[in-house]
Amino acid sequence: MAVIRPFKAVRPEIKVAHLVASVPYDVVNRDEASELAADNPINFLRVTRSEIEMSNDTDPYSTEVYQKAKENFERLKNEAPMVQDENPHFYVYQLTMGEQTQTGIAATFSVNDYENDIIKKHEKTRKVKEDDRTNHIITTEAQTGAVFLTYKGVTEVNDIVEKTITDNKPEYEFTAPDGVVHKVWVMPEDYNDIIAFEIGKVDYLYIADGHHRAASAYRAKLAMQEKNREHTGNEEYNFFMAVLFPAEQLKILSYNRVVFDLKHENEDAFFENAKKNFTIEITNSPNPPEKGMFCMFINGKWYLLKPNENVVPGQSVGDKLDVSILQKFLLEPCFGILDPRTDKNVDFIGGIRGTQELEKLVNSGKASVAFSMYPVTVEDLINISDAGETMPPKSTWFEPKLRDGLLTHVI
Repeated sequence: MAVIRPFKAVRPEIKVAHLVASVPYDVVNRDEASELAADNPINFLRVTRSEIEMSNDTDPYSTEVYQKAKENFERLKNEAPMVQDENPHFYVYQLTMGEQTQTGIAATFSVNDYENDIIKKHEKTRKVKEDDRTNHIITTEAQTGAVFLTYKGVTEVNDIVEKTITDNKPEYEFTAPDGVVHKVWVMPEDYNDIIAFEIGKVDYLYIADGHHRAASAYRAKLAMQEKNREHTGNEEYNFFMAVLFPAEQLKILSYNRVVFDLKHENEDAFFENAKKNFTIEITNSPNPPEKGMFCMFINGKWYLLKPNENVVPGQSVGDKLDVSILQKFLLEPCFGILDPRTDKNVDFIGGIRGTQELEKLVNSGKASVAFSMYPVTVEDLINISDAGETMPPKSTWFEPKLRDGLLTHVI
């Protein structure tokens, strides 16, 4: 049974919300973060990526960086300003990108549910990234970024969300520089109990994006619990901030691949090797027409790849994913890429950049060949999670993305 709780968000005043709101900390590098926050002293990247205010040789994982994040958070609360709600609320967060609209409930969720797999995962985490956000949470005493959760939608909950939108003016409404429209409503407190009751009947929730945030909230909880001799389990550090979206509203974009070096094969030899497992034909489309097919860009041309009889996936749910098939039957035998997590001969290009980015990388000579993937579905994600498996690396790219700074959970 899933636990969901309203919380007292720290959030910016309406007139400055668009200035405070920032991209998630982990979708930009240091230089990009610096550029986005330039000339904006209240941009929330100054909290989530506080190293941008320090010298370039500063270790981004140093104690000084986390202390600077804490100082900047306190400064923003005073200067933006940002204030904490007096009473706990659920918040409705709606994202619109083009024709895609998704509406979720911002709330806090049980760390115990995360630990006990009521909140299910589909991705492995890296210790260095866990360490980073754990230290950030403990030092700032706040969860500054929301986990992106999904579930099989509940009609009663959807109706309350829709009524909140219909009957109330959004607290925040702005279009971000990337064109995504962000709207946030404060849900009337009258709905708190029924939301908690209806979500409490849900068997499982699923992490769509934000595995490192969730893992770090878990580790921060353990650290703070150990220091608290009067721990009750009710403290705010026992819960982490997330936005819960119905699965039927979500769209996953493809996560494409590029290979930099053909290794010891010339182009003709590579084609002959690839034809052992795939039929290859020229195509005018850069996107696979259906699941189980791939498009390849090399030497200025697009090709359609279809697995032949030699391609026999394994028995697990993950083995049957397109990303697994491409890895096992092409990237590994043709290029010797055994572990795509660590092999520097392969890189991953989020679908939001389009196939034009693949063409650009190959045409510029930075990459030798690119592969356009058919997107993983939300159903695939849920099936993987239910089976207790993990997705291969860089399988899913969710858009649009939540903004940091609009809602912060103080622990």
